[in-house]
Amino acid sequence: VQLQASGGGLVQAGGSLRLSCVTSGIIFVVNDMGWYRQAPGKQRELVAEITSGGRINYADSVKGRFTISRDNGERMVTLQMSSLKPEDTAVYYCHARYRLEYWGKGTQVTVSS
Repeated sequence: VQLQASGGGLVQAGGSLRLSCVTSGIIFVVNDMGWYRQAPGKQRELVAEITSGGRINYADSVKGRFTISRDNGERMVTLQMSSLKPEDTAVYYCHARYRLEYWGKGTQVTVSS
């Protein structure tokens, strides 16, 4: 199983980034997919998730700024991040869950003030 995340980087506050996670080795269409993040010294937290049925949930801190979507044909989940803030700085992890759960290796997002 592989969850390959990409798209992280350094951006100024107010800017945008798009994270992508391409999966292999799982039956993508039945998996609930999500993005988590972990900032230095903090616990990993849910950013956004989209279920196999398309139901979406966002952390309060990112509502109105981030958009999660999935492409079952491409076996991919994306996170469009806009109006980024320095507090969004973290390592972002792709997550898949259906009976078992899997994590990607993470991609660094750094937002400068």
